[in-house]
Amino acid sequence: MAGPSAEAECGEAVAHDTLLPTVRSRAVASAEVTTLSERSLADSQAAMGYGTTRGLERVLASCGLLIGAELQFVCAEDVPQGGVLCALPALLMEGLLRHTRSFYSLPAGYYPLESIFLYLALLALVRCPSLEQTRYEAPGEWGKLLGLDRLPEVRTLRNKIGILCGQEGRATQWQSRLAQEWMEAGAAADPQNQGVGLFYVDGHVRVYHGSLGPLPRLYVARQKLLLRGTTDYWVNGLGGQPFFVVTQKIHAGLIAALREQVIPRLLVEAPQLDAGQLADPRALRFTIIFDREGFSPEFFAELNQQRIGFLTYHMYPGPNWPAEEFRTQSVRLHTGQVVERALAERGVQLSNGLWVREVRERSSEIRQSSILSNDRRLDLTQIGAWMEARWSQENFLKYMREHFGLDRLIEHGTLPLPDSTLVVNPAHRRIDQQIRRQRSQLQRLEAQFGAHTLPPQPTGEQLQSFEQAGGHLRQKIQAQEALIQELKKQRKQTPRKVPLKELPQAERYRQLCPESKHFIDTIKMIAYRAESALAGEVREHLQREDDARALLRRLFVTPANLRPDYDQRTLLVELHRLGSPLQDAAVAKLCEELTATETKFPTTDLTLIYRQIGSV
Repeated sequence: MAGPSAEAECGEAVAHDTLLPTVRSRAVASAEVTTLSERSLADSQAAMGYGTTRGLERVLASCGLLIGAELQFVCAEDVPQGGVLCALPALLMEGLLRHTRSFYSLPAGYYPLESIFLYLALLALVRCPSLEQTRYEAPGEWGKLLGLDRLPEVRTLRNKIGILCGQEGRATQWQSRLAQEWMEAGAAADPQNQGVGLFYVDGHVRVYHGSLGPLPRLYVARQKLLLRGTTDYWVNGLGGQPFFVVTQKIHAGLIAALREQVIPRLLVEAPQLDAGQLADPRALRFTIIFDREGFSPEFFAELNQQRIGFLTYHMYPGPNWPAEEFRTQSVRLHTGQVVERALAERGVQLSNGLWVREVRERSSEIRQSSILSNDRRLDLTQIGAWMEARWSQENFLKYMREHFGLDRLIEHGTLPLPDSTLVVNPAHRRIDQQIRRQRSQLQRLEAQFGAHTLPPQPTGEQLQSFEQAGGHLRQKIQAQEALIQELKKQRKQTPRKVPLKELPQAERYRQLCPESKHFIDTIKMIAYRAESALAGEVREHLQREDDARALLRRLFVTPANLRPDYDQRTLLVELHRLGSPLQDAAVAKLCEELTATETKFPTTDLTLIYRQIGSV
């Protein structure tokens, strides 16, 4: 892990100490070491409010005479959650501040722009569930971690996020720039080209429980319910690392998202093939992998014409293949693990005449998974390994929901949709629901009719009663069938989709404000990628590889001592010990590797040094 300098990460040199001439000189950090109890008492007695110990700079900021306070670190013992500073080198490597000044700016004020971005990323890593929950954090202690006196109030933080997200589409531009760099870095780090140009696409429904405006109802597979929400489509790499996310204003399905949003971006941002590679008629620009929702022979033909590869499941695979066709082969997964799989292959012609490869994996006597692909250069085992790696994206979405608050609402508000937007007609949906209910009632009547039988030796009275009851049931069934046919006629005459302007005002759909959500999602992606990079470093020193992320979550909330040395231009982060010698040994190795990066704290000339308490 190479350590970036603060100058390179911020893009261009920015003066954060633009003060009046009488106060431009750097305030020398106090060499006196303070304890948590002493700082807590001092913060509670601050004249301008809890933790506001730098009153002069705040007054200057309120007068418009300060363009961001200068970061000043002080010697402090037992700073809560100080271990999260271990993620700083990885955050900078992933580009948290690389293009900050190119895309964003803030009016003159106390809090520097870089501190806001860094604070949001660190909050995600310590698993702070929402911005509102920061009111329960110790503001002065977070200030010590950031080189300020305290963290912003929730209202201040929301106002600054509102300013940063004031221009629609800016977060997408920032995300696109980062995605392109991540893809290029991944290609450079993969000399065997195993995952270069390979993109997994999957949808995720963000459920909305508010009442600001009606949103379309979507099926949420993880809850098996039809709920109001918005669909995001995530694009990830081979190991689950995220690249970017797109949002459908009105759910139109995976194929529409791929055709209109994902593929146009990949054609611009994905690593491009050179002329020599494109000369090979079998060469593909890149490959997308998705589930069977994207099955469409017409769509496959479009991809084939654009020289875009695809891997997906066959929606209509037909009968099982004979067991004699399958051969047990060794498949190397993206994790490096080698497993045995029973695989077979055929060529198959789809309904539109397109010939593709069909690979089947036999997992039992009756279960066979059918995979379709148009890449004729791939090895059979590679197709099996890449398709099985889809679970890495599923695990990513699950991990982001549980640990990074992926479904959290960032901004309370909705925006109108264009009047020309085609939406599902509520009248058509209501008739469709009535048909399903009436069909269920018809099935119950038919079940009653089928269960209506005579005893072995019926009497005349029993025979008469049987005929009357059977005739009554037949009449009910006939009436029910006639009702269903009438509803079907109504459904056929009712358009399935209509322009939004034709709906009553109360039924017109709206969209959640997308800009702030994309902005925070981008920061969360950076935080996740930074945690993944650290997990890769720590995993080498643990007996169980699955413990890497759990250890990092524990490390991020571990207290630390801060020791700035402005003469030597260093900032020492002394981590408290963890719960076992094995964990301490892994963290000690991580500290050595982080220190070797020689990372400078952003907007300062202080080089970060990491070590554990008691280490030399």
